[in-house]
Amino acid sequence: MQQFYLYMISLGWLVFTHPFHISLTEIRWNAETEHIEISQKIFWDDLEIGLGDFHKESIDFLNPSNKDKLNKQIESYLKEKNMIWIADKTVPLNFIGYEVEEDAAWFYLESEKVKNPTSVKVKNSLLVDIFPDQKNVIQFYFDKTSPKSIILGKGAETGKLDN
Repeated sequence: MQQFYLYMISLGWLVFTHPFHISLTEIRWNAETEHIEISQKIFWDDLEIGLGDFHKESIDFLNPSNKDKLNKQIESYLKEKNMIWIADKTVPLNFIGYEVEEDAAWFYLESEKVKNPTSVKVKNSLLVDIFPDQKNVIQFYFDKTSPKSIILGKGAETGKLDN
């Protein structure tokens, strides 16, 4: 009987954790505004660990004691872990905000005005220093056609996408 309880406890633990570490980043060039728009979906519990490690303090993502401080922590983390280059020039990114969606959250960044890119270099090192199996899927929409995709991870945090 004791083995049954141990089995049920371990099975329950597996149900409440996600066994993989992945993020999704969608990047679009908006022809109307001439901005690059970035949407990132990240498991909030993984990000909570990453933010805590990055800022050297405990972070409560869902119930922060200081929402403005959390926003600044998220902004500095995302700007450090995400970079875009067009024609070998770094594109400055601005943090717009985020929204929580069940077990993940969507984060939004936007560039200043840039010309329509035909090639981009992307850095995405989200959570790779915390989770060695972390994979960051990047989808870049150069126009309204299907996106160009790349998967980045530990040891390969930067990649290039061509239209």
